[in-house]
Amino acid sequence: MPEAAVIIVGAGPSGLAMAGCLCQLSIPYLILEREDCCASLWKKKAYDRLHLHLPKQYCTLPHMEMPADWPKYPSRQQFVQYLDDYADHFNIRPMYRRSVESGSFDESRGKWNVGVRNGESGELEEYSGLFLVVASGETSDAFVPDIDGLSTFIGKVIHSTQYKNGKEFADMKVLVVGSGNSGMEIALDLSNCGAKTSIVVRSPLHMLSREMVNLGLALLKYIPYNMVDSLMVILSKLVYGDLNKYGITRPEEGPFFLKVKYGKYPVVNTGTFGKIKSGEIQVLPKLIGIRGDEVVFEGGKSHPFDAIVFATGFKRSTSKWLKGDDYLLNEDGLPKPSFPNHWKGKNGLYCAGLARRGLYGSALDAQNIANDIKTQL
Repeated sequence: MPEAAVIIVGAGPSGLAMAGCLCQLSIPYLILEREDCCASLWKKKAYDRLHLHLPKQYCTLPHMEMPADWPKYPSRQQFVQYLDDYADHFNIRPMYRRSVESGSFDESRGKWNVGVRNGESGELEEYSGLFLVVASGETSDAFVPDIDGLSTFIGKVIHSTQYKNGKEFADMKVLVVGSGNSGMEIALDLSNCGAKTSIVVRSPLHMLSREMVNLGLALLKYIPYNMVDSLMVILSKLVYGDLNKYGITRPEEGPFFLKVKYGKYPVVNTGTFGKIKSGEIQVLPKLIGIRGDEVVFEGGKSHPFDAIVFATGFKRSTSKWLKGDDYLLNEDGLPKPSFPNHWKGKNGLYCAGLARRGLYGSALDAQNIANDIKTQL
């Protein structure tokens, strides 16, 4: 059974950050990845127009900055290049096509045993390590809600991970379900490409500009987040006005409170609001059911569509393979302990990048975990 001091599950940004920190401390590890490349979500399952929503200084991995001459908000392609360069810099060589099927702690040996399905050979492989780091990310498994009549829809149905750009949807009636940042930006892209676009906005949301978010993050270093939240809401109302007239309500809690408490991001407007205001993008309420090409909404109204894009987020499958952990992760694969004590479990179990704090949180987790492991070796 191959052994390493640390077994890392996942070679996305969190796994790469973890490997980089361990490398910096000369701690041996192996990294398991079910796909055939690192950062597969960024490389294969992100839309073309995607840029980082936060300034690059909040999105770097430990011990290596992004190039100084890159723009403030790098493109998806640039960020992918950065991740590849990061892997090369720290000589990170993930074991690809390795899907973890079991992970359990052997008390007699004081080690974690991890069962892995080799996607090339189909064989079951076993690995052993003193420490196990779950770094498979918040966005590991695409989620589409169970909607009455979805199977009867006669048009095209995709998840946002399958969406690249709106060219194939020109002149089509397209419904985007989900009003987070991905949903809003995909709706904008569809409209720009000539699709007759609608978006379901089911829950209250905060609409902020990149500049507002940047200001808020800077102010958080000096003043409490409730004061920053008050300023953000005032600025949002000044810039975007009364959102109710467009079918959007603001939450009672402030944007940074929601981010810290529930991991719910504000919508960073990159042009979608202008399209909503002009009527080019129609806002619709909660989706109730589907009958053929007709989609029924709360209140009883229905509209025909040619395609539906589900920007409805992700689930995690850690609970299916991780055995014997009743402390660190819940059924949905997110930490039970509150931030900032969320990253450390028992018997050498850790999680990186699951605190709903984005790339900055992944980097912080990786450094904390690596330093903690170093004290035990």
